[in-house]
Amino acid sequence: SGGVSITYQVVDENPSAEDMSDTIYKLQKRVDSYSTEASVYQVGDDRITVEIPGVQDANEILEDLGNPGSLEFQMPDGSVFMTGDMVEDAQGATATDRYGNKQYIVSLKLTDEGAKIFGEVTSENIGKNLPIVYDGETISYPQVQSAITGGEAQITGMSSFEEADNLATQIRIGSLSLQLSELESSVVGAQLGSQAIASSVKAGAIGLAIVMVFMIVMYAVPGIAASLALAIYTTLVIATLYLFDITLTLPGIAGIILGIGMAVDANVIVFARIREEIATGKSVQTSMKIGFQKAMSAILDGNITTL
Repeated sequence: SGGVSITYQVVDENPSAEDMSDTIYKLQKRVDSYSTEASVYQVGDDRITVEIPGVQDANEILEDLGNPGSLEFQMPDGSVFMTGDMVEDAQGATATDRYGNKQYIVSLKLTDEGAKIFGEVTSENIGKNLPIVYDGETISYPQVQSAITGGEAQITGMSSFEEADNLATQIRIGSLSLQLSELESSVVGAQLGSQAIASSVKAGAIGLAIVMVFMIVMYAVPGIAASLALAIYTTLVIATLYLFDITLTLPGIAGIILGIGMAVDANVIVFARIREEIATGKSVQTSMKIGFQKAMSAILDGNITTL
């Protein structure tokens, strides 16, 4: 499958570390709905990159994600009383009304400042509509049914969960702490992505075969045992990926290869220590026991350093 990468430039000058972190966090929540492998990270002092691998139609997602705009909560006369940065979270959900009927809603959680303002405005505008405007376009026109003072609100009236979820998504992306503009974007087609994955898997398989041959040549029977263990380990990892339908990305493949390398490193250290003990005249069983004990600290150090 393909993927999409977008780099955003922060419009605000000298953004604080806290605002950058908050924006990255909210963007990550936004893109998690597209892929569990999606990642959002900071580039330099004022840029944010979004990468979403394993998508079927990257161009559609690129258009849907778009340019994060501004979110405004307006009074009936069009004046703004609250902005999107006062929304802590928004989620699509299902609920049951007082008659037992299922309804689709958007659940809003506001910041302390937002809760105070929202409580005052809703208390004074019961029965009136308060438009929610995203980038100049009204995305919802909810009617105030009662004063909302607890910092949590619900928007009702959606015809499906998808509609509620889409509205929640627009509210979340509109509540960014910083204003962003799209700097560059790129789309990797499904064919190119699959070719890159296939080439990486092939390279990894060749590398694994070479390592197994080396182990057998250098350590004979222990090398055969280690090679068999590596083959089982690799098979289990790949089987787990397919079993849980996990997207196999290039960094993921690199991680698998790194894991194999660490396993080989551990075997080499253990075998070297065993050889040293045998050379001193100790029995094979004693040498194996002492060899494992002496190798343990080096193996732990290597793995902890890698992590």
